[in-house]
Amino acid sequence: MPNTYTQLYIHFVFAVKYRQAVINQEWETNLHRYITGIVQNNGHKLIAINSASDHLHLFVGLNPNQSISELIRLVKGDSSEFINKERYTPRKFQWQEGYGAFSNSNSQIDAVVKYILNQKQHHLKRSFREEYLDILKDYSVDYDERYVFKDLLELNLLFPGFG
Repeated sequence: MPNTYTQLYIHFVFAVKYRQAVINQEWETNLHRYITGIVQNNGHKLIAINSASDHLHLFVGLNPNQSISELIRLVKGDSSEFINKERYTPRKFQWQEGYGAFSNSNSQIDAVVKYILNQKQHHLKRSFREEYLDILKDYSVDYDERYVFKDLLELNLLFPGFG
């Protein structure tokens, strides 16, 4: 649409189902490239991408012609299909339901990029759950801890015999 100008920066965070540590450094670069293609083919600008063994961070300059939920549906669905087709994991790969999407201003771009690119070192000291809860608090997001990304151990405690 003529005369429409936007500047939308979104930091996405989503986890492997049950936060299983299955994203392997041997193939994560291929995964990052594949997701980059999905983002770019949908008219968005990929600013940064990185993962730890159990989750992924994605920083995008969002094109408002597509909703956040539609972009993430495509990223998670298509990348799961890619991982399974390539047989990168011994069992069927899935992303956990849900995601975080956090808006950032132009002045925050460098800090967010550095944060995302430093994931491996960051998670030598902190778990994904600790990181994610801190992000929710930093962005003043109301949440119900019962629905924050659960791992298999937590689910077994809640539902004995699960998994």
